[in-house]
Amino acid sequence: MFHRINPHAATLRITFNGTEIPATEGETVAAALLAAGILALRETPITGAPRAPYCLMGICFECLVQIDGTPNRQACMTIVRDGMAITPQRGARELP
Repeated sequence: MFHRINPHAATLRITFNGTEIPATEGETVAAALLAAGILALRETPITGAPRAPYCLMGICFECLVQIDGTPNRQACMTIVRDGMAITPQRGARELP
């Protein structure tokens, strides 16, 4: 479904829910997850329905994930780095 524009970029390793997936240097977390076939990044707080990245420009907050233990991170606005541990956002996001 999704493919990378620059197949010659450096390959990094990240994990999503404990599963290692390849990522390309310079791409966003959302792009890496979509390229790996991972569509559902979080669940709605009321029904638990899966949600996927929607706008990919930081407006809608549908791509919230936990990155290295920090919740409420927008996958579409976060650039991957080697060794990132990503988990789905569960329930409602908390405000500071």
